[in-house]
Amino acid sequence: MVFSPYGDKAILINFVQEISLETNKKVIALNNAIASAQLKAIEYCIPAYCSLTVGYNPLLTSYNSLCKKIKSLSTNRNSNYKGTSERTLNIPVCYEEPYALDFDELIEQTNLTKKEIIDYHTSTNFRVYMLGFMPGFAYMGKLPQPLYCNRKKEPRLNIAPGSLGLAGLQTGIYPFESPGGWQIIGRTPIPLINPEENKTFLFKPGDLVCFNAISNSSFLKIQNDVSSNHFNWESIYG
Repeated sequence: MVFSPYGDKAILINFVQEISLETNKKVIALNNAIASAQLKAIEYCIPAYCSLTVGYNPLLTSYNSLCKKIKSLSTNRNSNYKGTSERTLNIPVCYEEPYALDFDELIEQTNLTKKEIIDYHTSTNFRVYMLGFMPGFAYMGKLPQPLYCNRKKEPRLNIAPGSLGLAGLQTGIYPFESPGGWQIIGRTPIPLINPEENKTFLFKPGDLVCFNAISNSSFLKIQNDVSSNHFNWESIYG
């Protein structure tokens, strides 16, 4: 780990600069260790693919003192990085029109059929590596190599909430209406903020996510159940 100041109120902790499961597990493990320590000076932690940003109150601690404490927490963890518990979420997705916008472009880029693209996507267990870009947007990976694709040359100005996209070897769901350049292949009726669970975001770093293909009629039913508060949120947790 390499520690460096990130402005005057944060520490940037860099791990090996690679996108890998093992490195990300170390990031999440340290994030969890810091959270468990409940250090009063720490205001927030932001885990990413291979780094952790720790924001703190400089009136309560110093940069050097906090670095020393975090290094101590790291040293006290065992080498297997236990405590990085993983949840599995099963997310229904409709890969049909009008939700699937970019299959023609994906078919051209990948030389796969629509069915092959869906089969690859629904047969892969994805890891949530980080949240970023906008609140609740989960960067998940890695896509199977045959699904590698470029972002759109011209981003859309408005992408509907719940839209599922691909870019590079990543996949992700737009939590809110926003501009975006990922290739859209479907949409989930599950909101990424779950008020029933009293949690800000549905996903958190370290989660495992499986996508399940559903029909248009199933999409509308789930959407109606969510809006009428009849949806069983437990059904998405494996």
